[in-house]
Amino acid sequence: MLKTILLILQIIVALGLISTVLLQSGKSAGLSGSIAGGGEAIFGKKKGLDDFFAKITAYLAAAFIILTLALALV
Repeated sequence: MLKTILLILQIIVALGLISTVLLQSGKSAGLSGSIAGGGEAIFGKKKGLDDFFAKITAYLAAAFIILTLALALV
């Protein structure tokens, strides 16, 4: 019973993690982004939805790791 609940939660977290990674904007826009847009990566101009998706991705990744370890122990 517990293993089934953990497995269902892991599938939901995995789908959420895939969705948030796909919804994030890319780090650069092709070759011009690597030349002209390099300053944004250094100075950290992540705002709005990109910042939100980055935080959600980190939380979902942590939840996925914890659920994977819990499933291995059950």
